[in-house]
Amino acid sequence: IIFCIGWSRLLTNDVLKIPTIGVIGYHPALLPLNRGRHPIIWALNLGLKRTGSTFFFMNEKADSGPIISQKIIDIEENDNASSLYNKLINKAKYQISEFLPLIKKGKLIAIKQNELESNYWRKRSFKDGIIDWRMSSSVIRNLIRSLTKPYSGAAFLNEEKYYTVWQSELVNCDIENIEPGKVINVLEENIFIIKCGSGAIKIYNIEPDIKLIKGDYI
Repeated sequence: IIFCIGWSRLLTNDVLKIPTIGVIGYHPALLPLNRGRHPIIWALNLGLKRTGSTFFFMNEKADSGPIISQKIIDIEENDNASSLYNKLINKAKYQISEFLPLIKKGKLIAIKQNELESNYWRKRSFKDGIIDWRMSSSVIRNLIRSLTKPYSGAAFLNEEKYYTVWQSELVNCDIENIEPGKVINVLEENIFIIKCGSGAIKIYNIEPDIKLIKGDYI
């Protein structure tokens, strides 16, 4: 057996034929849904309520081989990229301990994926991580939590300089006649409440530090 985990390129048939049992791949999604790139980031960015931890026999197509183990992972409101990553790691370890004995006994059952239910997520780019304050506060929060560590972070542009936001919280705000991107309040150094397209958001743990006052626009 070859295990292929965290590898973002397709394997050639020459490699796939090396092990007698097969190459076992791993994809953190509920295959056949959400094949492709950046599944942890997209799941959080799109506000999904659950994802999956899936092992499958690899073939020459992306994430499309027969499934040998799949578990549902609930995505909680306070989950971010780091916590979801750890959930998946812990679940994957458990799954391996379940199916390895079945492989040894020759009793493993692999289930063919339904192609009619499949979709592919695309590769993300730097611009996908840029905060646009015209977005709703919930969309911005999902963007920030999806790109927090161990990823590169969501960022906003202010006076031709990018600032990375690692954490955020939704804020109750029913004021409709304030433009998106306005600093509603400064709670303390480097912690701000910003008006969004709808709602408002508290942003903090910003790198590098930024000096703003109430009434500024970013």
